[in-house]
Amino acid sequence: MLSNDSYLHDLLQRTTRYLSTTELSTALEVTPSTVNRWLAKESSPKPYITNRLEQILLPFERQISRSESFNFNFIDLFAGIGGIRQAFESIGGQCVFTSEWDLYSQKTYLANYKDGHILNGDITKIEAENIPDHDVLLAGFPCQPFSLAGVSKKNSLGRAHGFADETQGTLFFDVARIIAQKKPKAFVLENVKNLKSHDKGRTMAVIMRTLTEELGYEIHTKVIDGQHWTPQHRERIIIVGFRDPSNFSWDKLNLPEKNRFKMKDIFHKADGTEPVLEHDSHKYFSHKEAKVLDKYTLSDKLWAYLQAYAAKHKAKGNGFGYGLVYPDSISRTLSARYHKDGSEILIWQGKNKNPRRLTPRECARLMGYADDFIIPVSDTRAYQQFGNSVVVPAFKSVAELMQPLIFSHTLGEPSC
Repeated sequence: MLSNDSYLHDLLQRTTRYLSTTELSTALEVTPSTVNRWLAKESSPKPYITNRLEQILLPFERQISRSESFNFNFIDLFAGIGGIRQAFESIGGQCVFTSEWDLYSQKTYLANYKDGHILNGDITKIEAENIPDHDVLLAGFPCQPFSLAGVSKKNSLGRAHGFADETQGTLFFDVARIIAQKKPKAFVLENVKNLKSHDKGRTMAVIMRTLTEELGYEIHTKVIDGQHWTPQHRERIIIVGFRDPSNFSWDKLNLPEKNRFKMKDIFHKADGTEPVLEHDSHKYFSHKEAKVLDKYTLSDKLWAYLQAYAAKHKAKGNGFGYGLVYPDSISRTLSARYHKDGSEILIWQGKNKNPRRLTPRECARLMGYADDFIIPVSDTRAYQQFGNSVVVPAFKSVAELMQPLIFSHTLGEPSC
């Protein structure tokens, strides 16, 4: 049984997983330095703080109810804001471990997913044996070149090197070491389309060799365009792996016709039908005026700069420039740099008005997130997070394709 002081300190530490010191001090009506002294155990908070901390934690921490049942469990690595997680929850999966190093992405993740487990940070600092057993591993790992230093020397000496040497120092190594330790039934890895040609194809070659020859998994890869589900051209490579032989086939993937969805489907509605989202707190759209807030319209200076920049590159025969979209358009790929000037996706507002950026809520819709998805961070952070995310319904289709093989006791045999 924890003493009162120990319990209070534990509450404080748990709360700082979800709120910054400044945010916590505001909620408790004390100074940030006071919170820091409490955390350092240089002083103790008053007993009434216990109740406040418990109330603050309530929305963030939820123990899984015994009445909830799950068909399989999975872990979410390089989780971002949980786009791939949503897909596998939709087919009955339970997330039992999460890792995401970015503090702002953690804030968004924690606002949207209530778990009985903590959100872990740097995956490189976590031992594989400390990760829960799981059926499926999910990872949108960053694309990094592998160093070939030392490999040829070891070959000449007749010494095996394996993935531990080939991939050491990269974040893919952490995916591989966890697969090697935990041997999940299946995994799903996601990356940019250019992974195939990255470092003249060497990166992909090492990944495939590691997954097949070193780890012994059956591998299926496919480049999928998010335009099948949202009005955005966004190609990503998906690597699906199975521990045992399977009858998996990309030919069975549900790919809706492209061009069914247009930008007007994700725009804020000015006809009175825009939903009122309390968690947006009218940050993006004025229901009273039935319009997007003026702050998203480009300034004269920025609009003039983008036009001049595009004209200069057009004169040189380059295709660089801004991307103007209309209600019936399909957009370019939303990137993490969108917050800088919004140039890849600018919304036409008529001849007599400068174009505007997408709002963070429109970015969420463009990536396939439902309107109940909470955006608790600044616009800059939100643009970065959605630009780095996945098209959620694309991964739902992948999850549905994998579902019979995940559920079956022996992979390769159809489930009942």
